[in-house]
Amino acid sequence: MDRISKWNVVHRFEKRGLLIAINCVASLAIFFFGYDQGMMAGVNTAKDYVENTMKFGTVDRHGTVTIDKTTLQGGIIAIYYLGTLIGCMFGGWVGDKVGRIKTIALGAVWAVLGAALQTSAMNKEWMICARLVNGFGTGILNAIVPVWATETSEHTSRGQFIAIEFTLNIFGVVVAYWLEFGMAQIGRGEGAITWRFPIAFQIIPLLFLFVIVWFFPESPRWLTKVGREDEARYILGRLRGETGEDTGKAEAEFQDIRNVVALEKKTSSRNSYWAMFFGIGSGKLHTGRRVQLVIWLQIMQEWIGIAGVTIYAPTIFSLAGFDAHKVGWISGLNEIFYLFSTLICVFTLDRIGRRWTLYYGSVLQGIFMFLAGGLATIAKDSKDIDPARATAAGSACAAMVFLFTFAFGATWLTVPWLYPAEIFPLEVRAKGNAWGVVGWSIGNGWLTLLCPVMFKALGPSTLYIFGACNVITIPMVWALYPESNQRTLEEMDLLFASDSIWTWEAEKNFARLKEENPDLVQAAARGASVIDPETGLPRDTVSTRRASCGLSLVPRDDMDSFDEKAIIESEKI
Repeated sequence: MDRISKWNVVHRFEKRGLLIAINCVASLAIFFFGYDQGMMAGVNTAKDYVENTMKFGTVDRHGTVTIDKTTLQGGIIAIYYLGTLIGCMFGGWVGDKVGRIKTIALGAVWAVLGAALQTSAMNKEWMICARLVNGFGTGILNAIVPVWATETSEHTSRGQFIAIEFTLNIFGVVVAYWLEFGMAQIGRGEGAITWRFPIAFQIIPLLFLFVIVWFFPESPRWLTKVGREDEARYILGRLRGETGEDTGKAEAEFQDIRNVVALEKKTSSRNSYWAMFFGIGSGKLHTGRRVQLVIWLQIMQEWIGIAGVTIYAPTIFSLAGFDAHKVGWISGLNEIFYLFSTLICVFTLDRIGRRWTLYYGSVLQGIFMFLAGGLATIAKDSKDIDPARATAAGSACAAMVFLFTFAFGATWLTVPWLYPAEIFPLEVRAKGNAWGVVGWSIGNGWLTLLCPVMFKALGPSTLYIFGACNVITIPMVWALYPESNQRTLEEMDLLFASDSIWTWEAEKNFARLKEENPDLVQAAARGASVIDPETGLPRDTVSTRRASCGLSLVPRDDMDSFDEKAIIESEKI
């Protein structure tokens, strides 16, 4: 208790007020993440950056950008995602070693260093190294911030809080677009300040994050894991409340955390990234399958078109026939629509579920992408022949892009980030979330490297590829991704207990286990683990085996006094 500073907000706020405060800090990190992504769209069109510093193209007096070295342009953007991939793995590991708060502070420092190096870049080699460093810091933050927010929130409000956080993520994209649009008006957008200042601007929220995070409580789960149980119990009491109808809630959750920590000590050898990826020793938990699901969900999130639209929106609108000035404000207006669309997910995600959210998002996004591709082609082909038709088609194309980003913000933006926090067992949640960031890094890096090449070779037809990817995701989600909405973490263990990868088999097996083992369902409702991570079998099966061998069963409330030798002996049977 003495280790919690008197300045910590945990002493001032409690329950929902404390949760809101924690999620505001988490949202600050997510805001930086969004800003950093949106920033490169404007940087890629800055005359000094394109011609003098990176030297991969030219910008004419009308502001039209011509890229001569598409691989270099894409590589500078893509190298950032190599950094996030490495950083997220490092962040997941460090987060379990030194705690969530210190890891967030570390990520902020790395990101500040990367931003400073980008701001001062004098050539392409310098910028590539700077992007790698910046990506490393972002990867650390992406791996640990959602975990910290998840471990302090109640499971009933987790989806809503994450949806709200990603509203701030898109707000960061909006700020980046309009800041760069304003900077482009200074000195006709030809000076270095046009792109250096927007890059430097991200240092402000990062420094604020680094300073303020030290005044916030550590994750109760991590504190319990390292033996600081008095602090963990106090923080849980402030988070859940100790009076009235909340009496006993914090104590029950604390006992559950202690039990999970005790089990983790016996399965730590199977919790490495390597073991998780291949599902080594996970038994009926099927951890390897869950890892593959979150990786590919994040990859497809980028390939349905949002990465291309976010970073290459100016290019898309240019292909549709708009001049440089119109491209700037239309891209910014598109991001404002994107921002408002995220609010829909706050109210619908927990009502209609994850699968249906992805379904209707894929349908709408696919339609809008195909239409945008067709209209952009018409605008491009008619530009010199029939200017009036080209203008009409270009305006319609812009509308389709607006509708695409609106649909994405209401659906696919949040679910791929929420799903990893829901489907992994508590014992591997931090590393499980890191695997999701790995998928996001691969998807973004792969796509941003290819986007300049595709737009140069295919022009507006590139949008057809994104439309086709939306079509692919519908059977993919239907067949492989079980519904996680309104199911506890413990019920998710039952849901993934099936040996089949197909959702219908998983659902049938889940229903059968519920019917055959009503005690497990009741345990799940109380937050108890229903799958024994040591054996991969339902707990009642393990309990029966142990009882048949004359071993006493240990009540959950007495886990702290269990007979270690008896449990070890039972595993030999």
